Amino acid sequence: MRVWMSGFILAWAPVVAVAEASIEDVIGAQISAFQQDDFAGAFAYASPTIQGIFGGPDRFGEMVRQGYPMVWRPEDVRYLERREIAGRVWQRVMVRDTKGVLHMLDYQMVQVDGMWRINAVQLLQMPGAGA
Repeated sequence: MRVWMSGFILAWAPVVAVAEASIEDVIGAQISAFQQDDFAGAFAYASPTIQGIFGGPDRFGEMVRQGYPMVWRPEDVRYLERREIAGRVWQRVMVRDTKGVLHMLDYQMVQVDGMWRINAVQLLQMPGAGA
């Protein structure tokens, strides 16, 4: 039984690695588009739900500039753990802004037509920060 389980895990390892890379690629591509003020490009990485809420790249870009300036102009981006919670995939990302302040975010990812898209972003309290 153990041998079979090991083989099963090894057989699935490449699939997991591809999925992990593609999630990071999508988040990174959206951040790169923000850095270039390419809000249409960044909007393309949002899920249909998010696109429906904002209606277009201009409103979406304004929301990011106002609500998530650390994502619009990050100094550094680090991908941390990925989790599945209640059937949803969440990617934890730590961002250092241009003032050197660290921010922790959770990106909810969904697959649309076989491609990962960003369905939500939550700004989290940094560990050790006061309430």
